[in-house]
Amino acid sequence: MKRCLCVLAFGVASVGSALAANLSFENRSDVSIPLEIPGVMNPNLSPNSKSGVTLERGQKVYFRLDGRRALLLEIKDEQDGQIVVVNELVAKRTAELALKK
Repeated sequence: MKRCLCVLAFGVASVGSALAANLSFENRSDVSIPLEIPGVMNPNLSPNSKSGVTLERGQKVYFRLDGRRALLLEIKDEQDGQIVVVNELVAKRTAELALKK
């Protein structure tokens, strides 16, 4: 019976983790970066810090640009296990959005 429960628990954990991506958000800058992850949390990444997060695939992560919410990234399958350098991604997205104006 114990063995059956362990196998069942492992199977459920495997199915749940197949729908989620484990990431590290890293802020290598000297300023805080506020993020918005709808339905999950609104973290404020401290300067020179690293935070582990588990997010569902398809989850969108936003940052603030000129007082408006701007898409930073959408979680995809291939991002599982990656380190996301948030300050560099914010700079890249800010430049991309400036070109679209």
